[in-house]
Amino acid sequence: MVRRLPSLNGLRAFESAGRHGSFTAAARELNVTQTAVSRLVRLLEDRLGFPLFLRHANALELTVQGQALLSGLTDAFDSIARLTESVTAMCSGPVLTVGVGPTLAITWLIPRLASFYRSHPDVEVRMATGGATRPVRDDWTCTIRRDTHALPGYDAERLFPSAVVPVCTPRLASTLRSPEDLRNANLIVVSGMPNEWPHWFAAAGLRSPVHPAGEVLFESNVMAMQAALDGVAIAQIPYVSDALAAGRLVAPFPIVAHTSGDWLLEYRAIRKDDPALLAFRIWLRQEADRACQVGNVPGRANTNGAHRRSAQS
Repeated sequence: MVRRLPSLNGLRAFESAGRHGSFTAAARELNVTQTAVSRLVRLLEDRLGFPLFLRHANALELTVQGQALLSGLTDAFDSIARLTESVTAMCSGPVLTVGVGPTLAITWLIPRLASFYRSHPDVEVRMATGGATRPVRDDWTCTIRRDTHALPGYDAERLFPSAVVPVCTPRLASTLRSPEDLRNANLIVVSGMPNEWPHWFAAAGLRSPVHPAGEVLFESNVMAMQAALDGVAIAQIPYVSDALAAGRLVAPFPIVAHTSGDWLLEYRAIRKDDPALLAFRIWLRQEADRACQVGNVPGRANTNGAHRRSAQS
């Protein structure tokens, strides 16, 4: 039986444009020009005999037929991608796909993976974009998340508590004598975590609202950690533990605010005895235990008059 399929390039162009609602965004994803995407979609429409988009001045609107085709195509392409990954894994060693937020991956997990590879050179670890705001996919081997409980149907292992601490450069820390001095500093805020600064101020004993000299708002923790070179950022300790140990950043006050929840490693029970996952779990717990042994905030500034107590909300 011969399948009468439209152009696969046309289907890819349409699916990307429909998912993004833009020929320009589809062109970026497919690494081609906007003109090429528009032409491929137009050829697909000519082949099918009906329009897939209503083209407005600044937007694309899916037709009824376009909506029906997009839904099925996205599922089909996802299935092909998963099948390809599975077959690829059969031809090589064990593959672990870890769903993890980009900040934890970049600042904590990836720098430590070399030690895992030394002990388990046959296991390939792949990173998938995860985190509390993104859905967990069934084809992931496990996920590392910050939450108060495990996902339904998942087993969870606690790695370390959720805790935040202010960080800045040593130069800026030398000007900070007490938490009150943060009223005169530029505070770096992550838009999705607006309560972390108030939470830390409460832990530091500042019960009244704190109005700093300025605030700089970022959409991601990765950007906020880089901006700590020019201001004071509030950070989950795993995000900055290496920078603190290396002295690139310091914690001007040894006050740690423990927030709700924990960092959890989660996986479906059916995967529990998988040898590659078991090796990764043992290694990850060892790394987390090392992180938990740092009880007094490494790299804090040695500033005169700075508070020498720890607090917990």
